[in-house]
Amino acid sequence: MHKFFVPVENFNDKEVIIDGDDVKHIYKVLRLVEGDEVIINNLQGQEYLCKLIEISKKEVRAEIIETKEGSAESPIEITLFQGLPKSSKMDLIVQKNTELGVTHITPIITQRVVVKADLKEYKKLDRWNRIALEACKQCKRTIIPSINEPKEFQNLLNELDNFDLVLVPYENAENHGLKYVLTQVNKENIKKVAIIIGPEGGFEEEEIENLKDKGCYIITLGPRILRTETAGFTAVSLVSYELGDLGGNI
Repeated sequence: MHKFFVPVENFNDKEVIIDGDDVKHIYKVLRLVEGDEVIINNLQGQEYLCKLIEISKKEVRAEIIETKEGSAESPIEITLFQGLPKSSKMDLIVQKNTELGVTHITPIITQRVVVKADLKEYKKLDRWNRIALEACKQCKRTIIPSINEPKEFQNLLNELDNFDLVLVPYENAENHGLKYVLTQVNKENIKKVAIIIGPEGGFEEEEIENLKDKGCYIITLGPRILRTETAGFTAVSLVSYELGDLGGNI
């Protein structure tokens, strides 16, 4: 069933108004007709089963049938701080980490970042947010992750006290992975996790020392050197398995 994300102000007690680009997509691409049922999300985590009752070129009116129960959201909040990569790698990073359940994604500017965050990078925010939205539709998420403006490394350090657990995959880490870290903390108290991924060139030693001073756990992801995009996918998957919802109920 097709899903649409609509601002909460377009809702009333019985109906929803769909406008913007989704209107053309509904009648011209999907070829939906009056009477078809869709899922509509109010951008605040609530979803509704709705029936299309009027389709025009300007807007689509839908009748609310019932509130949808259940959620595809993780019980933990994962923030990915991603060293800004070259070319279009960030597109893939946003898409796949959205599918994996990340809540926030912030590009970071470290010493070895090749691409500096100029005005063009800030303009990419709109593109990244669109990619996150489309990924949410595909994987049936109820919350669209926030894609934030690039942040300097020093400014990142000031935010780390807001998290219950901060993990930094590093190729020169001691042989301590996530399983070891979880023996050192109370898992029940972990609700907000930050994962910090370096760019293609990795982190400088000075940056790693700064992160250690902030109480971050420097971890290994195994004996192989992973690409920056692969490192993020791997770390997010491990955290989601151990602390979130990828492990199922077993």
